Amino acid sequence: MTDEFKTIATTSEGYYTEKRSKFLAFAHPVSTVDEVKDIVAQYRKKYYDARHVCYAYMLGAERLEFRANDDGEPSSTAGKPILGQINSNELTDILIVVVRYYGGVNLGTSGLIVAYREAAADAIAHANVETRQVEEIVKYSFAYPQMNDVMRIVKDMNPRILSQTYDNTCEIVLSIRKSEAEQLRNRLNSLL
Repeated sequence: MTDEFKTIATTSEGYYTEKRSKFLAFAHPVSTVDEVKDIVAQYRKKYYDARHVCYAYMLGAERLEFRANDDGEPSSTAGKPILGQINSNELTDILIVVVRYYGGVNLGTSGLIVAYREAAADAIAHANVETRQVEEIVKYSFAYPQMNDVMRIVKDMNPRILSQTYDNTCEIVLSIRKSEAEQLRNRLNSLL
């Protein structure tokens, strides 16, 4: 089980031109399908005069949720090459939109595939790719006298403290790398 994934830090742009057709590519970090829909809708509105607004996205650390859209281009000539670039760079939580302005000359299916692939590759090349960790939330309730024991484990394993409340019953909410979550739970539960 891997607990790391690669994504982009911020929005980036790419560009490709072939036989007077212009391909404007935009790569966005995203985490939900709703975000994808909003961004694609914004591009359709902003570039209302463009012939095609094609896109592909990949979501989740397991890279199981994805989609490619050709937006009227011949089947598998736009969305699939864009998704191919996402896959070959092993990225996730990413949306790449490629806006095409038609130049008056048909490119053919192989020309379209190359154009969309190169535009997406250029957007990724200009992106700041970063590796992130898959984290899991661990909640633990304990009696106040156990505070030192709990904090010793927290100091030792170094999870991020998301929240903590100290009252008659104390609660701490931690975020830790997925591969270490079970060990943290076991160590905290051994205090009971």
